[in-house]
Amino acid sequence: MGLSTHVLDTMHGTPAAGMSVALYTTEGDSVSLLKAFVLNKDGRNPEGMLLDNHHLKKGTYRLVFDVAGYFKRLTVDLPEPNFLNQVSLDFGVAHTDQHYHVPLLVSPWSYSTYRGS
Repeated sequence: MGLSTHVLDTMHGTPAAGMSVALYTTEGDSVSLLKAFVLNKDGRNPEGMLLDNHHLKKGTYRLVFDVAGYFKRLTVDLPEPNFLNQVSLDFGVAHTDQHYHVPLLVSPWSYSTYRGS
């Protein structure tokens, strides 16, 4: 299957439609942008998989979610500076024949993630 993500806004109980996300590869201090996108109405990449199994490589990756920008667009009254600005999730891919789903549950004050299916 490959690599996918899904973001749920736990403050409003909805998908995080319109949130900006970037996917990077990482190796030591080196970081390379693979793609940037905006989540669709379901809180997912509009193109589907971020990487299919053919393009998913063994190694380390980073997903960066623009949490503050998303909640500001929704006119949520946030303090300056925001408690959460961008949420970065660093994770490893060991088996390129498996599905790596990286969901994010987020509010302006907290987040959680896990390896989903």
